[in-house]
Amino acid sequence: LQFILLFFFIHLIAQYYILSGMTERKISAVPSHRKKNYYRICMVSDYFCPNTGGVESHIYHLAECLVQRGHQIVIVTHHYEGRRGIRYLSNGLKIYYLPFVILFNQCVIPSLLSTLPAARYILQHEKIEILHSHSSLSTLAQEFMFHANLIGVRTVFTDHSLFGFADMASVAGNKMLECSLVHCNRVICVSHTGAAIVFVFSKENLVLRSSFPSERVYVIPNALDTHHFTPDPSQRCPSKINIVIACRLTYRKGIDLLARVIPRICNEHADVDFIIAGDGPMRILLEEVRESGYLQERVKMVGNIPHNKIRQILVLGNIFLNTSLTEAFCMTILEAASCGIFSSLHVVATRVGGVPEVLPKDLITLADVSVDDIVLVLGKVINRCRAGLQLEPWKVHRRIVGMYSWTNVAKRTERVYMDAVQDERHSYANIFAKHLSKGFLFGILMCIFVFLDLLYLIFLRICDSTKNVLSARHKNIKSHEQNGERQWVFNNNNSTLRQS
Repeated sequence: LQFILLFFFIHLIAQYYILSGMTERKISAVPSHRKKNYYRICMVSDYFCPNTGGVESHIYHLAECLVQRGHQIVIVTHHYEGRRGIRYLSNGLKIYYLPFVILFNQCVIPSLLSTLPAARYILQHEKIEILHSHSSLSTLAQEFMFHANLIGVRTVFTDHSLFGFADMASVAGNKMLECSLVHCNRVICVSHTGAAIVFVFSKENLVLRSSFPSERVYVIPNALDTHHFTPDPSQRCPSKINIVIACRLTYRKGIDLLARVIPRICNEHADVDFIIAGDGPMRILLEEVRESGYLQERVKMVGNIPHNKIRQILVLGNIFLNTSLTEAFCMTILEAASCGIFSSLHVVATRVGGVPEVLPKDLITLADVSVDDIVLVLGKVINRCRAGLQLEPWKVHRRIVGMYSWTNVAKRTERVYMDAVQDERHSYANIFAKHLSKGFLFGILMCIFVFLDLLYLIFLRICDSTKNVLSARHKNIKSHEQNGERQWVFNNNNSTLRQS
């Protein structure tokens, strides 16, 4: 009874303070007859530049295309070395590098309440209409989505990963994802394809993990900027066959399999070398394999490579190898394919997640998740390279250009945004009820977090009225060269920011 009375008390206070003026724009559904040419969108993830990876690339290119289509985009991530505060990119993107403590694997410490002031300020200061979170592994993305639901901002979530259901880490992660998506308006997955072992379809995987309604889940694959990944067969050594690996050196990427494959391939094929690009906690395992087998001359570790230079590594190879244990959609496979297949580079990958749907069957060779099968498939592809069974590289490149386009991805994402803004805002009573429906103990725990979040919102509302929060001015930015340095000059006040 005390809990019920307390709930109604906080519900009334929240309705008065938050709904009366917490957000500076209407939070009711956008009428269907009203057509907007643009939205104010905030993309949130722990993974963004200068870090490299598929999620980082996806956010950057999607945001860039949405800006070109007239939307106003703000990106929020945690700080990186040498990058704190607000930065502007040359294409006009505005990035908030927030000073939160990083716990593990580039993710901030889960704290929930500590991220609320920043979330509230950014969402109101930028007059955000849609918050788009990326990656279920990102703590920052899930916490901002949690806060946005209470503030009244429409939320969209893109899942870039697949997870199981048996181990404790997956169970805990899935439960937290279920909590974060309780009132998410729309969800985007990057693949349809079925997977091996414990995984099902990428879309169904998320629906099962989070109990999210399947009718509100969309599938929009990744894309590729093919202008930056063009073939160059002249870079290959005619007397050697180079196998290129480019990924984060983590367990999920199958590095333990790779560590057992490398010695066997080197023993069976004297003309095969390995080039490994990337860094991570399992790099030491590959270093040990290289030293124990005296393979320093045949296995080259080039470390972490900036995304704009990864093509220089891909064009050196004849075969691109991916040994991931789970993969919703592998961007690097697309990049490797765009650099030319069969004439110079062929893709070999494990049959997991969304990998089988990335390329047509004639452009990729799949292997089971086992050392023996990977070695067997690699041996067959190596023999085909020696025999000169090739396709014209530019013909393959043009096929990739026709299959994947960021402009198309941006158009499809726009339609998701249009559907999201039609949704009515959930009442706080509905929010509490939805959390309670997710389990007795866990539901009560999440209701307590919602209760504390609402109290904190009211406290911030009283101490720092939204009337004192100035709206951000989205300035048109012109880039020019001056004294060998790129600068950005704002049109309205001619203030200058040097490139970081």
